[in-house]
Amino acid sequence: MSGWSPRNAHVGPDKLQQRAAVRHELESIEPLDALEQQHRRDALAWIDSGAPLFRVAKPATPPQHLVAYFAVIDDENILLVDHRNAQLWLPPGGHVEQGEHPRETVVREVREELGFSPVHEISAPLMVTCTTTVGLTSGHTDVSLWYVIHAPRSQPIVYDSQEFNGTRWFEFSEAPFSRSDPHLARFIQKLRDANKVSRSPPP
Repeated sequence: MSGWSPRNAHVGPDKLQQRAAVRHELESIEPLDALEQQHRRDALAWIDSGAPLFRVAKPATPPQHLVAYFAVIDDENILLVDHRNAQLWLPPGGHVEQGEHPRETVVREVREELGFSPVHEISAPLMVTCTTTVGLTSGHTDVSLWYVIHAPRSQPIVYDSQEFNGTRWFEFSEAPFSRSDPHLARFIQKLRDANKVSRSPPP
């Protein structure tokens, strides 16, 4: 974990602890490919630079900040939201707040955005991406940790109508990749690879 250094001496102990927790989440990720290796490397350098990590004012202050995505999964199906500002079908998620662990962000945002609570503990993120946003609030950079939530397709959803036009389950192969996050296809590939490993028989 990253500790104290002169470049972050102005950051208080609580902020250092949160910065270290975010760094630990990134270190837990096994990159899928060269692109994710670069995004992970860039995100770690950003954390270690002492730059602010959390959005403090809407829509994008500072212009690079931390986001927790969560993909709601049932077998080979994914729940996406029709996001009003981004004008894309996206996994739900939200900005990590000061003093909040990214996994706490996921639990909070599942309740706020979809109206239910996860029935399992939140595991380490599966993926990290650094993406320039598009849509009505375009132009800033989201450093996104991608988490996985398991829920049945029968799960009642009460979505935040101020943020979303609606929600929909998609089979992995039918996800609207041309109108979604540019890394969704790679994320689904990681999900499939992880499922293959978990279902493989013991040696």
